[in-house]
Amino acid sequence: MTRTGGIILSLAYIVGLLCAATPRQYFGVPAGGLILLTLGIAAALVIPRFWRTGPKFWLWLSAGIIGLLATLYFQTRVPQPAANDISRFVKPADQKALEQVVIVWGKVGSTPHLTRSQKAQFWLEATNFNEIISPEKSPSANQPNKSAEGSQVATGKLYVTVPLLQATGLYPGQRVAVTGVLYIPKAPTNPGAFNFQAYLAKEGCFAGLRGRQVSWPNGQAGTRWGWWAVRQRIIRSQVNWLGVPEGPLVSAMALGKQAVDLPYDIKDPFVQVGLAHTLAASGAQVSLILGMVLALTRRLSMRVQFAIGTGAIAIFVGLTGLEPSVSRAAIMGIGALVALVAERKVKPLGSLLVAATILLLFNPLWVWDLGFQFSFLATLGLVVTVPAIIKRLDWLPPAIASLIAVPLAASVWVLPLQLYIFNVVSPYSILVNIITAPLISVISLGGFISGFAGLIWSTAGSALAWPLYYPSHAMIVIVEFFNKLPGNSVAVGALTGIQLVALYGLIGLVWLMGNYKKESKKQSGKGKLNLSFILYPLSIAGRWWFAGLIAVSLVVVPAHQTKTTLFRITVLDTTKEPVLVIQDRGKITLVNSGDDSTARFTVLPFLQQQGVNQIDWAIATGAQPDSRSGWNLILERLPIKTLHSIKHSPDGAIARAIKAHEGFYQPLPVGQAVSAGTTSVELIDPELLVVQFQINGQNWLLLGDLNPAQQQKLLKAEKLQNLQVLWWSGKHLNASLLKTLQPAVAISSSKSVDPDTAAQLSKAKAQLYWTERDGALQWTPAGGFETMLEATENKASLL
Repeated sequence: MTRTGGIILSLAYIVGLLCAATPRQYFGVPAGGLILLTLGIAAALVIPRFWRTGPKFWLWLSAGIIGLLATLYFQTRVPQPAANDISRFVKPADQKALEQVVIVWGKVGSTPHLTRSQKAQFWLEATNFNEIISPEKSPSANQPNKSAEGSQVATGKLYVTVPLLQATGLYPGQRVAVTGVLYIPKAPTNPGAFNFQAYLAKEGCFAGLRGRQVSWPNGQAGTRWGWWAVRQRIIRSQVNWLGVPEGPLVSAMALGKQAVDLPYDIKDPFVQVGLAHTLAASGAQVSLILGMVLALTRRLSMRVQFAIGTGAIAIFVGLTGLEPSVSRAAIMGIGALVALVAERKVKPLGSLLVAATILLLFNPLWVWDLGFQFSFLATLGLVVTVPAIIKRLDWLPPAIASLIAVPLAASVWVLPLQLYIFNVVSPYSILVNIITAPLISVISLGGFISGFAGLIWSTAGSALAWPLYYPSHAMIVIVEFFNKLPGNSVAVGALTGIQLVALYGLIGLVWLMGNYKKESKKQSGKGKLNLSFILYPLSIAGRWWFAGLIAVSLVVVPAHQTKTTLFRITVLDTTKEPVLVIQDRGKITLVNSGDDSTARFTVLPFLQQQGVNQIDWAIATGAQPDSRSGWNLILERLPIKTLHSIKHSPDGAIARAIKAHEGFYQPLPVGQAVSAGTTSVELIDPELLVVQFQINGQNWLLLGDLNPAQQQKLLKAEKLQNLQVLWWSGKHLNASLLKTLQPAVAISSSKSVDPDTAAQLSKAKAQLYWTERDGALQWTPAGGFETMLEATENKASLL
């Protein structure tokens, strides 16, 4: 097969895997696969007539067939729960009066990691479980009690979280028994929220276990040797003299964050300034290792260099784990070693395509893995764009030109996907990467050397790691400095798939234009396929800045148009404190922040998805200071121009943070309407926490948790007429209060709704929304209320 044929078939396979995601199917075959087959047949019939020296009929037909088979192959590899998977034993919510407490036996599948909630998380490969009906009948943890009533044999993977002390001493391969609560992960109920259910499914896991206690069955200890033990020895030797956080940072930059439990207060700033790749095992480390090995063995024969280089790569892959980015670099590195032995020149693009095809044959699901996508896009950028950038920077010394070209080229190819997935960009990312490039090389290379020495003699590893304190500390200082600069992250809002394809199409055309100019003489008049009619419109400008202007327009213009015309109210699915966001033609009003967890995982992702970079007005109705803890986290990311609070603390941390951004922190007056754009807010009773909003001509009433006496007191208020929307905690409301309020719509921000109250609302023909059931709610003047989750018939009816 010719080189062109291999390229076409490899690309057909990769595109086929991507097309497996098309939602529609015909006769059990994804529509994308049928489309590829049709295109292959059409290409086989048409293209050879116009491109006589190009690929033959059979090659285009084969490409269509391979694309179709790729979609089917992808389907067969998608994880599905087995018949006895542990997830199938989780009782439906309508059948559980209480939490389903179980004891699960299995084998630890990963080294425990620290979560943001200060718990330990690890994977557990289940073998057996018993449901605990009562503490008196709790089975022994020493071994699976197969004879006990309710004992079951189970398989599958569990996502386990346990108190930190319970995970002390756990290691992969160890047999344990975990007592806790089984649950099925829910689909995201808020726009922009992390899809935890999809994340677990991608890992082949369909249930979670909130563990309370970990026990070690007698005689069930696993092997105490493995790559995890080697990693732990390296990490201990480096942390010993470097301390924290410099020690874990050096280990993470050498082995990747999956091998090191890096603190979040170090990890998050690196991610925010665009240095997340330095904490992930990637091709950069493989290149450094291979370069170091070849430099040290240059006096030896090529076969010896090949053996040592391959061994070094294999050891590194074993230490970091079989990650897509590392596997890609390992395959390309071995390809380079093979070319060295064979004395042949490596074609980087061909090597990259071969690596992608091999990895996706091994695991087709990696085609949707972000690590795989970012790794290949960044490498593609380095291969095709770095030479062009260095050529334009020929007035600089080569070393400096390379420092600028590498992060710039990688960013160009990665940025569209980053915007599509995360909806945010760091303006300082390229500059930070340029400044820290020498430090990254020194720390990574020093981490490898000290780690290898630490395997042999721990003290030697510590001594060799100690000089890395100053470079690693400098990295932390630089990252913290750029994180404190204004505008360190800019939210651009959600991109559509069409925008993503258009951006990469634009980048691809610019690249093809450069190749076309170089080979135009070779292609003209020799039967080659003439692409001038495609490339001519772009070749008029002939500059990257013109393509950049078009790309910015593709992102900014639609986002600006949406912001300036959109009016929408969003009630987020929160349980501890109600949260509401008003988008009023580019102006943002936020009512409440929730606690720290709510702000981090619900409020900020939603605002980021909507392209919000500033909150114009904020209203805090929480009665206790801890209920406003989320404001501190929000203020770290977004400035607030004006915040009105029921509990006014002019000297508190929140007030200081707002004033630092030249904002205003004011009390919410009683009985006096406060304007927040076109919305007015009035505190009716500070003790009862009753707040009235007038939004786009509608009256909304927010009620706190009111006891019967407080509800009677509220009936005496004079400003409860003409109410359209009642927003409350879902607890009991007496009939007289509901009769007085007469809401057309009632919204409960809670896990449950009082059945009697729900019955009264139904009798009054009021529309009831419940965030636990419906997810987040959104209202627009044209479309009315829409729910995040499609409302389904509730088997456990409230009525």
